[in-house]
This record gives sequence, structure tokens and C-alpha cells, in this order.
Amino acid sequence: MKKSLTLLLTSLLLLSAGVAKAEEPNTDKTDYRSAFITEGMSKKERKQAKRDYEKERGIKTGWNFGPFPAISYNSDLGFQYGALCDIFYYGDGHQYPDYQHKINVEISHYTKGELCAHLFYDSKYLIPGVLRITAAATYLNSPMNPFYGYNGFATPFNHDFITKKSPLYNPAYYSNSREMTRVLFDVQAPVSKNFTFMTGLTFWDFRTGNVALKKYKDAPTLYNLYRQTGLIRDNETSGMHLDLKVGFLYDTRDHESDTKRGFCFEAIGLSSVDLRGDGNDFYRVMASWRHFIPVGNRVVLGYRVASQETFGDAPYYMMQMVQTLYLRQIKNEGLGGMTTIRGVLQNRILGRGYAWANFECRVRIVDFNFIKQMWSIAVNPFVDMGVVTRGYRLEEQKAAAELYPELFSGTKSGFHASAGIGAKLIMNQNFILSVEWGMPFDKRNGTNGLNIGINYIF
Repeated sequence: MKKSLTLLLTSLLLLSAGVAKAEEPNTDKTDYRSAFITEGMSKKERKQAKRDYEKERGIKTGWNFGPFPAISYNSDLGFQYGALCDIFYYGDGHQYPDYQHKINVEISHYTKGELCAHLFYDSKYLIPGVLRITAAATYLNSPMNPFYGYNGFATPFNHDFITKKSPLYNPAYYSNSREMTRVLFDVQAPVSKNFTFMTGLTFWDFRTGNVALKKYKDAPTLYNLYRQTGLIRDNETSGMHLDLKVGFLYDTRDHESDTKRGFCFEAIGLSSVDLRGDGNDFYRVMASWRHFIPVGNRVVLGYRVASQETFGDAPYYMMQMVQTLYLRQIKNEGLGGMTTIRGVLQNRILGRGYAWANFECRVRIVDFNFIKQMWSIAVNPFVDMGVVTRGYRLEEQKAAAELYPELFSGTKSGFHASAGIGAKLIMNQNFILSVEWGMPFDKRNGTNGLNIGINYIF
């Protein structure tokens, strides 16, 4: 743990120093402020000139800060409290609604025990017209991390364990402890107007175990059964990995954060090296298609279809990681939960291969100005679905069920789906506060889920 925290802190300091250096405002004659500020202006006149310049062009310029209390709710993690801040730099605003630099900082804690520390940086303008740089450092420590076993419906789900009035109530049963450190550095290089090549490195450090809360120390858990039967190997309760990613993106979208039209296809290949030499090396491929169709000025129909396959000896703690070219959320896990199938229990569907789809109608209700920022309110009813295409240790799971019948339901994973609605508070087309509620069609996926976070999920 000490090594992981040291690495995380070092990464945060280096990233902060690099960003600070990159973000020093220009002081020469090309400074964006020269477009609306003249010599001899008072401080008050400068502020008014900036507001007039932005209002006339419908843009934002310079620095823009979005501090918010990190108060949210996740059905799997409980209530969150802490602080987050999105920082955008727009320069002279010529590229608006795109930003030139973005920094996101979050430190928070969930009532079920999870601790989160996250620093994120993204820019197409650190090396203008040549590279897009994305870097992030994340530390997560969860004493009750959701764990529902392998292969979706192939693992039974007993509602009594999560029903307070039931004599079998045991909220720890579908949980384990997980401590994760992640440091990533990705580079995207434009080849043409719409085509981009991508490569990157990600370092992971995982430590897992039984539920870490004292009150559930002796409670029976699914994780313990998996350890006893060998479905979780002795050499994969912890591990360190270095991922090399290579991929490409073909993108015609008008804007990334709050898309109105266009489509996007991305494909990624990944090679993950087990740095401890335990033999847990693996390979992964992922492909995703996203399409946005405007219907009038205020309605956008959007959908995403994606698939991911894993090959080699991937440890169980890496199976829920969903690959992506751009980290939209602190966690990018599934299937199930706020980034893949909303309303379904987080990581309920785990397989060696899976496919999923999301369909939603984004309706912009109202636009307004407040505290010198441009705001919009939107709603997005949605339908999500997913399926395991290739099982993970399925034959071993069946064999273990001969001794422990609760480990296998006797059915295949099946089709998982949910529907729900979300609401969005959008600031300057880049910062998006999201509230989404979903309900699965099958009770084996849970009852419903409420998530409060940031950004559209695709």
C-alpha cells in the first residue's frame, strides 16, 4: 500500500507541475485578452469588456472554475461526500465549446467506506495540432466493493441477503474489499480531420480480500466461497499490471461532452503485463460505435453499441474493467452500474467477453445564464442492455457447484436490460452534472439504481 500511495502522490505532483507550467497565461501580444482589453482600462472595465466580448460571440474565454461539493448517491456505494472541481481554460474562445485545457480534481468518501482521490488532465493544445495528452492518477479504497460472481445469471442472486426484513439479511455477502491505484498516460495523434491514432500506458496496483468492515468480519461472503473453491486463485488476491494500449478513433461529432450530431467509432487493442510474474498476463480488444441524430433544435437521439473480448490469463480483478480511449468517469467498469447498464447492480455481469448497448433521447428543456455562466437543463430517458458472449471460468463454476450449489444457477448468463430516465445540469457545454435512475427488467439484476455523477455515459 505504501508503494502505491507513494507512486500516486509522485504522479499527482508531476502532473500538477506539468499542468501548471503548461497553463501559465501568455503575457505577450498574442494574449487572448488583447482581443477585448486595451491599455489604461480599470479592473472593472476589463471585467465588463470580457463579459461583453463573450456575450456578443456566445463563447467563454480564459479560466473557468466549477467547484462543487462531491455530494452524490450510488446504489452500490451509498452517499458520497467530499469536493470536486472542474477547471477549464478556453484561451480566446475561438475553439469554444471545446476547451484548451481541462483539469479535474476530486477527493471524496462514500458512506459504505469507499475513499476516492482523483486527478485528471486533458488537452489538445499542450502541443497544438500535434498531440492530445490525457493523464490521470486515481486511488480507490473500498472495504465493501460489489462482487456478484461470474457470468451474470449463471451466479444466483438471493434478494434475502439485501432485504433488511429478511432473517438472512447480510449486506456483506455480495461484497469484498478492494484497494486500487491507477496511473495512466494516453496520447492521441490526429492523422486527418476525423481520424486519430492513440497509444498509452496504464499502471495498476490491486489488493483484494474479504470485507474489511469489522462489523462483517465473520459474515459469510460469496468472495470467501470463491476463494475456498479456487474460482479466485491464490495468486490473484493482489497484483500489479502495466497495460500498453493501441487504438484508433474515427470521429465526426460536433462536440465531445454535449454532442448534438455525428458519429464516432473507436477500436482498442491492449496487452497487459503482470509485473509480479505470477502468470496473469492477458490481451484485450474493444470496439465501440456511437451515433447522435438531431431531431429539431432541442432533441438528440443517441445510441452506443460496444463489445469487448479478453484473452489469456486475466485475473478476476481485471475482468470488470471496460477499455476506452477517453476516461469519462473515474470508474469505467461493468457490465452493470452507472457507466454501462444503468439500474443493474454494479459489475453484476462479468465474463471473458461481453457486448452492450445504450439508447437514449436527450431533450434540452431550457437554456439560461446564471453567475456569469451559460447553463442548460436536459432530460434523457434511456434503455440499456448487455449480454455475456464468452464465459469466465464457467466450467470451474459448474464443478464447484457440486459442493456449493449456491455457486451456479443452472442457467446461462442470458440477456440483461434496464430502462430509466436521467436529468442533466450543463454548464458551458462541458461540465455536466448528472442524475440517473434505472430499473432492470429482471429482478436477478437488482431492484433499481440511482446514480449522481458527472457527464453523459457516452
